[in-house]
Amino acid sequence: MHNTQAIEWMPFGEMAIRMQFGTSVSDVTQRQITQAMAQIDAQNIPYIQEMIPAYTTLTVLYDAIYLLTQGIKNPAKAVIETLTACVSVDAATSAATTKIIDIPVCYGGEYGPDLEEVASYHQLSVKEVIKRHSTPHYLIYMLGFAPGFPYLGGLDETIATPRKKSPRLKIEAGSVGIAGSQTGIYPIETPGGWQIIGRTPLALFQPEKMPPTLLEAGAMIRFVPISAADFEEMMA
Repeated sequence: MHNTQAIEWMPFGEMAIRMQFGTSVSDVTQRQITQAMAQIDAQNIPYIQEMIPAYTTLTVLYDAIYLLTQGIKNPAKAVIETLTACVSVDAATSAATTKIIDIPVCYGGEYGPDLEEVASYHQLSVKEVIKRHSTPHYLIYMLGFAPGFPYLGGLDETIATPRKKSPRLKIEAGSVGIAGSQTGIYPIETPGGWQIIGRTPLALFQPEKMPPTLLEAGAMIRFVPISAADFEEMMA
């Protein structure tokens, strides 16, 4: 295991290296991961195939066969040495201005069947729940669970709500939900147990496009309330 500043490096299987950025989930940690990805990408390393960010880790997939054909007897060691040379992150330089993506959401009604339940759970008005949900800027920590599903940080704790006791068998693509202290957007139709409070007309996952996902780790989003008429117009 190697260390570069706060990063721990370790082989992860036979064709990947995992970079561990401490153990605390935070905006600083996420920006360090985003910065490391940019630094690696800028090097255009021919055997680097993919980078997968998570809450506190970055997994780098590489082509071990390519390295072996180049006479490299220990690919994992060689990759760690190469990445160590090009990655340097710290809290001071990783707090750059982040682009904010607006996500229009129609709250309540047929698009947010659990909004009133969430409001009742917290003894708040529906209007107040919408205000508290749409005010913060949310940092995308990672994508997962389903293609393009964003795990967001920044939900107002006063509207954190437990998952439903019985998950739905079908949740529409674009549905915006709350589960505990998390909020997120379902990019595709899927079963799920989150409290659905609204829906966006935006397509978060389009496999025919490149990249196929609208969002990416490291970006920030904010929810913008729209009317049902606006929703239908944007879907047309």
